[in-house]
Amino acid sequence: MNKLILLFTILIVNFIQVAGSGLGIIPLPNHIQETEGCFTFDIKTKWIVEDIEQQRITKQLTNRFFTVSSWYYRVDIGKKSNTNSIVFKTNTDLPNEGYKLNVTTKLISIEASSSNGFFNAVQTLRQLLPPQINSGVFIQNVKWSIPCVKIADSPRFGYRGFMLDVSRYFMPKKDVLRLIDLLAYHKINYFHWHLTDDNGWRIQIKKYPRLTDIGAWRVDRSQNFPMRRNAEFGEAATQGGFYTQDDIREVVKYAQERFVEIIPEIEMPAHANAALAAYPNLTCPVVDHFVSVLPGIGGKNANIIYCAGNDSVFSFLEDVLTEVMELFPSKYIHIGGDEANKGNWEKCPKCQARMKMNNIPNEEELQSYFIKRINKFLISHNKHLMGWDELVDSEIPQGTTILGWRGNGDAAEIAGAKGFKFIKSPDMKYYLIRYQGPQWFEPFTYSGNSTLKDVYDYEPLGKSVPDSVSKNMLGIESCLWTEFVKSPHDAYYMIFPRLAAFAESAWTQPENKNWSDFIARTDKVLPAYEFAGINFAKSMFNIDHKVRPANGKLSVELSSIRPDLEIRYTTNETEPDNQSTLYKSALIVEPGTNIRARTFLNGIAMGEILPLNIIKDKAIGANISSENSNAYELINGIRASEKLTDGEWIDLYDTDFECIIEFQEAITCSKIALGMLNNVGIGVHLPSEIVFSVSNDKQNFKPVLTKTYNEKQRFQNGMFRFTEQFDMGEQTFKYLKINAKKPGVCPPDMQRSGQKNRMAFDEVLLN
Repeated sequence: MNKLILLFTILIVNFIQVAGSGLGIIPLPNHIQETEGCFTFDIKTKWIVEDIEQQRITKQLTNRFFTVSSWYYRVDIGKKSNTNSIVFKTNTDLPNEGYKLNVTTKLISIEASSSNGFFNAVQTLRQLLPPQINSGVFIQNVKWSIPCVKIADSPRFGYRGFMLDVSRYFMPKKDVLRLIDLLAYHKINYFHWHLTDDNGWRIQIKKYPRLTDIGAWRVDRSQNFPMRRNAEFGEAATQGGFYTQDDIREVVKYAQERFVEIIPEIEMPAHANAALAAYPNLTCPVVDHFVSVLPGIGGKNANIIYCAGNDSVFSFLEDVLTEVMELFPSKYIHIGGDEANKGNWEKCPKCQARMKMNNIPNEEELQSYFIKRINKFLISHNKHLMGWDELVDSEIPQGTTILGWRGNGDAAEIAGAKGFKFIKSPDMKYYLIRYQGPQWFEPFTYSGNSTLKDVYDYEPLGKSVPDSVSKNMLGIESCLWTEFVKSPHDAYYMIFPRLAAFAESAWTQPENKNWSDFIARTDKVLPAYEFAGINFAKSMFNIDHKVRPANGKLSVELSSIRPDLEIRYTTNETEPDNQSTLYKSALIVEPGTNIRARTFLNGIAMGEILPLNIIKDKAIGANISSENSNAYELINGIRASEKLTDGEWIDLYDTDFECIIEFQEAITCSKIALGMLNNVGIGVHLPSEIVFSVSNDKQNFKPVLTKTYNEKQRFQNGMFRFTEQFDMGEQTFKYLKINAKKPGVCPPDMQRSGQKNRMAFDEVLLN
């Protein structure tokens, strides 16, 4: 049996046998008091409610009981009971969505002022129950007990959102439903459904059938998303899918039953290649080449957007939005508004005529005109426009709600200062596409980390935000963009358990948050995910490392985001166990040392084994000086992976590089090797030139080797790392200087044509 699953089994058993040993409630209630004893459900337990609506709310939990235990519970309206019962009672003094839950050995009482308050209380009950309640099959020998507790609770933010992108990866309906149930489980009340983009149109529009006949399908490409070449004319498009209007109605109804409001997003004016592939007449007339659904980033094709000078575009979008509004009762319609390249508008005679006719000074304000026109249509249908924070770059349309994603979401605060409502969704923290743990163990995605702790620790309303701005903040939202998702299994891995950390920030008052307490509760929630059939990440159990030169040796630091884990290690290439040496502080080791490390909890191995195979070489452990603070990664003896941000690459964006390596004494060698990375998808390429120079006094350097790379050599397709070998003739020196010149701008035939690039290096090896 997998050791991690074994630990979860132990946690489950402990939860059942000792009901008062701790509460696995996420998000944490704002007022909670544990008392003596527990309440035990049995076949005779009564459910007493006041009306049909409350009766409907209880059905979701009573149906779960029927599935796992075969107990059929009647839910009675208006009866009296003071024993073995769950009793609902309206309390108009409680805030919207708030509730009181009082569990004694004989009675559970639930008070709320609103239906969603009662629903939130039932979700807390569900979390207090043994995790098997989330299973979809009959389970024997479970004592269905919950601890006696008093809870008074209400949310910090009224808007607690999660966005799912189904354009890059089409998520099957059944998995969307499962996800919505788990959103409700953690008291997330808005589901932002990103239904259209360059990579696929996912909603049936009856007036425009080509949107799903053509726009829902892309050509099959096996490469990672950023490296996929565009479709050729005539290529078969076989990857994708869409939701029928009946599917949409089913999902909306399912969400409504769980008090989750679905906000549809229909992208405009950019991110529209899927729609424009179906109806190319809606592009600017200056677009004179094949428009397809994009398999990946798309290069310059991603710059093809709706023509702002074509009235047919607005008729089309109004028709689409009319059908969308009929399907989604939400007061919000999200229209995107982000990342619109205006290059075609600048050349388009129709767009320029529109600008002249309406005295529009520039193309940025032409986008404002575009969005305002759509906003006027939405207002006429009693809908509120929602858009990404690029809308603050020009005049913000009346009544718009801004979703802030850039940086820390600060652009949304600009809208807040002007009196507009806003929501924060900072990409550096709440975009769950990012790596969630030590990248050596994670599936490939874009660069950068957003760990469980990063998500948990981020405070969306810092002290620097004035009250005049914060009063306009509705809440926060986390997002899963699906460029690297190939299955629901992948999606759930990226979402959970980070969604739990996000949910606590959305619901719980910041003064009540505590990281150590949160991870203890997370351990009790993980078995619930397990029984629900959800693939979740175990990244929080893995080890981060930092290896630095230390006077000819190396300093090895190991860490975990969990303070309750032990790190144990070996240096003899054996697998660490719970008797191996306990890591306490940085290790000082010789080059050539092989370290194996792993985390343990209560003696049980938890994370993956971290192998650190430190190279033995003349350069490893030497001193290095450079303006780049990460230059030590050239001589720390650890080879990098294909992931640019794994902590072992020197990442140099559009800049030259220089370093000087100093040896303890003069060395003699004739060959030098340098690790480099090529990743066409994110613009990592070879330098245009490398110069190696040597010196014995650090003043007078003699160039001994110059290597230039022509354009074809620099800009290669694919993703690969390699070590370039150089012969500089026999040299004796104490100092080695390396100068590297940046690659320059991508040539026209590359996917990132015209864009600046980066270069990346890892180890210097001498022979």
